[in-house]
Amino acid sequence: MSASMEEVLSRLSDPLPVHVNSSATLVTDTDKAAAAIDRRRAKKRGEQEPSARKPGVIPLRDVDRQDLDITPWSLLGVFARATTLARHGRGRGLAEHWQCLKYCQALAAGSSGYLSLTDEGQSPELSYRAMQARELGRAFGLAVAERTIRSRFPDRLVSTLDAEAVLLAGFARSGPRPTLGARARPDFFVEAWRPGEPSQIFVVTVNGNHQIATKRTSKADRSVFKQLARGSERAEQFHLGRWNTTPCLLLSTELLAKEGVTVNALQAPGEGLLPTRPSEGRGNGDAVLTERNHTYAGAVKLPAADGRQERAQDGFLIPRKDLGWYGQLLARTGAAGQLAFAGASTEIAQYLTAKQGYKHYAQQTFAGSSSVRDARHKIGSTWYVGTDQVFRLNRRRVEAFSGMAEDLYELLVKGKLEAYRQRAYDLSNTFQTGTTAPQWGPVSFGDDGSVMALRALTKADDTDGS
Repeated sequence: MSASMEEVLSRLSDPLPVHVNSSATLVTDTDKAAAAIDRRRAKKRGEQEPSARKPGVIPLRDVDRQDLDITPWSLLGVFARATTLARHGRGRGLAEHWQCLKYCQALAAGSSGYLSLTDEGQSPELSYRAMQARELGRAFGLAVAERTIRSRFPDRLVSTLDAEAVLLAGFARSGPRPTLGARARPDFFVEAWRPGEPSQIFVVTVNGNHQIATKRTSKADRSVFKQLARGSERAEQFHLGRWNTTPCLLLSTELLAKEGVTVNALQAPGEGLLPTRPSEGRGNGDAVLTERNHTYAGAVKLPAADGRQERAQDGFLIPRKDLGWYGQLLARTGAAGQLAFAGASTEIAQYLTAKQGYKHYAQQTFAGSSSVRDARHKIGSTWYVGTDQVFRLNRRRVEAFSGMAEDLYELLVKGKLEAYRQRAYDLSNTFQTGTTAPQWGPVSFGDDGSVMALRALTKADDTDGS
């Protein structure tokens, strides 16, 4: 029997624990899966060299291995914030802007008391199953990644950006339809930042799976180990300044683990620092970004080691001289994502290059196709502006709202990115942190002044068609 709309809204705002697994055994099992992958490739394709993977992979610190306590709605908020620009830039439709809403009924407490998939979440359509694993896997993985980075840098704000949306500005291939193509790459970049100081960058790969592992499932056939091994390959494709100086987080979510949803996580250390951006002039966040055309083939130089000579491998390398440019790129792409999350339209274009999809935002779309910043709500003591959508949840009409603090939104619309960052940082400890709010159901507050909220509409608004 389907849960009522009231039950769904209630459980979306109830914090529940999520298992986090990170251990030396996980590293060993991932290495075994990687070796098995290499053997299969050698047999099938004749590849003799093992695939390039991130070296020095280790478990998370003890403090980062603790269970994650989070509400299902906050999980969906993490996913929405990280992917809005990437999805929105291609389709600009409400269905893509609000892609997280399809999981409102997919998560609840399991028999163990941990967050698990509901009956609905466990039986998606076959064509939908891979999408659910990918998207919910990313939601859980990113939530653990962001918590890990915040615990290491408690005095900074954390921004998560889709890696392809960023890399398109510097590596798109020539041709009528520039694209990164099938080149392996990380899924996300996470920037831990504070105005006037160097930013710390993390490379993140995230996956999910529906496998139910048994005692008869070999290590080489465990989806989680294979996903971590392949994630290590994707992480190895990006480097700041020179090879192996960029920290990464590798995550794989088991959605049907018997003890409840489990996030398996590993890391590789590195410096990953960007130079401090100037407060004004060239390289400032307010300045228009110039595209680059960095080399991909043979771009990464590996030092001589283990009896092997110095060699080169393909990859996305940001040269030392362009680290400042890359920091500017992250800041401006993040600003575009913030505006997209709030439903802005042509205002987004000012922060993007042509290869990133400037033209998709510079032109007006036809009526009804795009999210529009047309909603304003006071939640707590803060006025938020953004966009909303009304949809049916078990025959009852429900309103979803995503937006950002009004004064921060106005700064971004006016192109004042550095002022926005300073203001967002100054206010970060003043924004609400609860899981719900008066007149609303579940609410996901971001420490950057963003919000995603859900509420049932009144019966007066719910009379038609029900």
